[in-house]
Amino acid sequence: MFCDRCGAALQSDQRFCGRCGKEFLGGTIVAFPRRSRVREHIRLLGILWLALGALNAVGALILLVLANTLFLHLPRMTGDPAATAWLHPFLGAVAIVIGIKAAAGFLAGWGLLQRESWARMLALVLAFLSLFNVPFGTALGIYTLWVLLPAESDADYQEHIRIPRAA
Repeated sequence: MFCDRCGAALQSDQRFCGRCGKEFLGGTIVAFPRRSRVREHIRLLGILWLALGALNAVGALILLVLANTLFLHLPRMTGDPAATAWLHPFLGAVAIVIGIKAAAGFLAGWGLLQRESWARMLALVLAFLSLFNVPFGTALGIYTLWVLLPAESDADYQEHIRIPRAA
């Protein structure tokens, strides 16, 4: 049997819920635990953030290799060094920014899978930033906002975070 307010498991002779304190007058009500959007989608969300982080890491690595091979020697090959000399440092900087975005995606995915308290906020910030990353970032950003942004999602996520144990 479960509490119809918070979904906590109850004994048949309990008069009060141990989690939310609701009183049961005539007896306990047999019900299923409350469905939670966060509980149902948090694992998939963490896996998808890890996958997008991996995709960004591969893109950053490819761009960094191109910037340090092809575009490093392009000014000498074209004959006009001033026209293409900016490509090597520019592409290197873009690769570093994409690499930082990949690391943040890995961190958000790992934090969501581990139910860390800071992971929800990091995932929401990355979701807003990834809306411009068409098509995968946009889809994951919308899905993340749908799962984690509503006010009741914050309370639901706080119920499921990993609580540090005192030594």
